[in-house]
Amino acid sequence: MKAAIYKGQHDVEIRELPLPELKDNDVLIQNLYSSICGTDVAVYRYGAATGHRIFENGEFGHETVSRIVAKGENVTDFEIGERVYPYPLFATGDTRRAGTIGGFSEYILVPDAKRNHSLYSVDERISDRAACLIEPFTVGCRAAKRGQPAPGETAVIFGCGTIGIAAAIAMRYFGMEKVMLCDLSAFRLSIAKKLGFAVCCLSSDDFDSTAGQYFGEAHSLNGPVPDIDCFLDAAGSEQILDRFMQSGKIGSRLVNVAVNKNHRDLDMLHLTYSSKSIIGSGGYLPEDVGDVMDIMKSGRWDIESLITHEFPLDRIGEALETASDSDHALNVVIRMPGYSSSGTPA
Repeated sequence: MKAAIYKGQHDVEIRELPLPELKDNDVLIQNLYSSICGTDVAVYRYGAATGHRIFENGEFGHETVSRIVAKGENVTDFEIGERVYPYPLFATGDTRRAGTIGGFSEYILVPDAKRNHSLYSVDERISDRAACLIEPFTVGCRAAKRGQPAPGETAVIFGCGTIGIAAAIAMRYFGMEKVMLCDLSAFRLSIAKKLGFAVCCLSSDDFDSTAGQYFGEAHSLNGPVPDIDCFLDAAGSEQILDRFMQSGKIGSRLVNVAVNKNHRDLDMLHLTYSSKSIIGSGGYLPEDVGDVMDIMKSGRWDIESLITHEFPLDRIGEALETASDSDHALNVVIRMPGYSSSGTPA
């Protein structure tokens, strides 16, 4: 099989690897589409210590949709040709490989495969291209749920990448009335706007003015502020916490899903008197897979519109370079060799 191998900064190669050997309780899946994660881009650009546990001379990729092409003698819970989402934490039998299951390889061996654990069936109403976004959507969905969304509430999301937009969609799905996305990239915000979201381009718009007009006014310890119940950081900028502390209304909350290693000082007295909350959101849970599939098959949002570029596997280096350009790309996907949408492997 062909597999993309990470070799270091700006260095990925396609190698021929032996096809994994199937045992009696195993399932072999053929990847159809795989999405490039922001951590894949970070490791490609800056080195192995800057993202998931991606190691030099190893397979990588973890956002994928696949099809079962072979199964062991004892496997009765899956059918050949069934389209599945491999749950990264359990797909390879090694939880340390959650970020490197082989999404950029032609095939993945799933040992001791279990339904709704290591593999989830994908509803026919979800397209192949949309299905490869299930994994990042579970991250965004979990972050939205950590924000305790309630019908009629409002939210602002900083970071208009796949996870930020996924969180925005989930917040609307769970009943929030007004949701705004903020970013420096006018290109990405234009996609969010077509999905029906209010937007604020932080490189050209004044946030307080734009948010005030959209959300209305509320009270804070610092005076009048936009009426926002939940702030969500999917960007990782230090200014977002500062903005929340300055512009968050009494009782508001901040969810942090972005990766940010910096240590920050925090005014605990302000946090106490204003009854604000700061909430972390890392990863996702199995229940989020079901929520995301419900969102995708509802048809309320054009999920595929997040995909701005598609490349074949042998151009993965070019794909990673493209994915790093937030002014011209949002989600970049890899079409795997032998892909066929007909229901049988090509």
